[in-house]
Amino acid sequence: MRMTGHVALPGEQAPITVHLDRWREALPPDAWPTGFPSTGQVWRRDVFAVADAYRAGSASARQLLTAVLMWGYGPIGYGPWRAAKSLAGDPDGERLTGALAAVSASPPDEEALLTAYRRFRDPQQARLPWLGPAFFTKVLYFAGYRRGAGGVQPLILDRVVGGRLPVEAGVTRRSGWSSEEWLAYLRWAAEQAQARGIDPDAVEMAVFRDRWPLGDDEMATP
Repeated sequence: MRMTGHVALPGEQAPITVHLDRWREALPPDAWPTGFPSTGQVWRRDVFAVADAYRAGSASARQLLTAVLMWGYGPIGYGPWRAAKSLAGDPDGERLTGALAAVSASPPDEEALLTAYRRFRDPQQARLPWLGPAFFTKVLYFAGYRRGAGGVQPLILDRVVGGRLPVEAGVTRRSGWSSEEWLAYLRWAAEQAQARGIDPDAVEMAVFRDRWPLGDDEMATP
C-alpha cells in the first residue's frame, strides 16, 4: 500500500522501526541526536532534520551518524553494537567532519562527491569500523542531498540497490564499489529522474523496492 501525507517523501512507503531502548543502552550520550522521534518510527525526513541541524552547526557529526545508522539498521539486533563500534572509531567526530566537509557546506558537485566517497574508504581519513559503502553512502545521502535541486545527487548504494540496478547504471558488483561506480550510478539516476519529472532519490527508492521502472501512476506530473 502506498503511504501518503506530508511525512513520507515521494517514493517512501513506510517508516523504519527502531528499538530506541536498545540504541540508548549501546551508544554514548553525546552521540544521541536531539529531537529524534521518541516513537521509534523513523522516516527519512527525521534523518534529514538531523542533517539540516548538522549543516547549521547545531548537531554534531556523531549525532548525524547515529541518526543515519538507526534508520539504516532499523530493528536489526546487531545494529546498535555495530554503530557503537563505528562511533568508537571517531570519538571526537573529526574524521566524520572532514569527510563530510566536501558535501555539507554547499550543494556538492561531482568532484566533491568523489572526494567524500574516497575519504570514507581511506583508513588515513574517515574509514571507520563497520562503516562500508552501504552505510557511508547513506551518510553522504542525508548530508549532501538537496531536494528539488535536480542533477547529480548523492544516493544510497547498498547490496539491495546494487543487485537490482540495470546494467546501464554502471554498477557491476554487489558490494565494494569504487567511487567511479557510485558516480556512474548517480549520473544514471539523475538522467532517469529528469526524464520522469521526479527527484533522484525516488529512483533509488524504486530500485530498492524492485519497482523499477516506475509505472505511470508513480511518476510526477511534468
